[in-house]
Amino acid sequence: MTAGEETPVVRYARQGPVATVTMNRPDYRNAQNSAMTYALDRAFYRAADDDGVKVVVLAGEGRHFSAGHDIGSPGRDAHLPFDRRAGLWWDHSDKAGAESRYARESEVYLGMCRRWRELPKPVIASVQGACVAGGLMLAWICDLIVAADDAFFADPVVRMGIPGVEYFAHPWVMPPRIAKEFLYTGERMPAQRAYELGMVNRVVPRTELSQHTRQLAERIAEMPRMGLALTKRAVNQAEDLQGLHPGLDSVFGLHHLAHAHNAETARDPLGGMDIAKMKEAGS
Repeated sequence: MTAGEETPVVRYARQGPVATVTMNRPDYRNAQNSAMTYALDRAFYRAADDDGVKVVVLAGEGRHFSAGHDIGSPGRDAHLPFDRRAGLWWDHSDKAGAESRYARESEVYLGMCRRWRELPKPVIASVQGACVAGGLMLAWICDLIVAADDAFFADPVVRMGIPGVEYFAHPWVMPPRIAKEFLYTGERMPAQRAYELGMVNRVVPRTELSQHTRQLAERIAEMPRMGLALTKRAVNQAEDLQGLHPGLDSVFGLHHLAHAHNAETARDPLGGMDIAKMKEAGS
């Protein structure tokens, strides 16, 4: 890059039939601001449009996959307008209250994740370190998850009075009682426990994560493209028939009820829980 250019918040690289999309805000544990979310969207479109790409890998630069949505870094940009891509809700940036929050999160959280889940090419999450809250959403839209042995998973937003992240796939990626414990306590779930529950496919040493994920992607890329696309669609449809799609809609409404309640009874829609307080609570 030339002098004066900003470091890209998402990197895209293709090697043979595998495209790797890498979140690139390591100084902030790859916290997802809107700039990153829209950059991810462009990267996934790029992979979808490239006939040479058979499999996509989603990774995070640095020690952590993603610590979730950006609730306080210098690059937080939730107030800014972006060209909307995932739905027909209007611009949130000149609206107030629940209207603004609902319009924005319908676009950048629920809408984006739903569309990425339907990318007709296999997507593999390569997860190390923290995969927390919004990070879970990104891992869960992937078809497979390869976790490093230092990876951990958590959704601590009940501390904010909010019933889980916007893409509420919890009862589909883990048994319901485990999902309740996961949410009620906000505790970290180690990679090995996630593997035992079937939430991740493989656990490998941290030093082997990139290589192992790459080898798995190349193995899958040997399959016919149309066969992979139809198989992905078949399994996704089965999940939707088990209630995933309407379940996401119903809990998204509860999520925003919680935001509105916080806005009325606390100092902000997050119930006064900023980054420092979440860290104090163990997130």
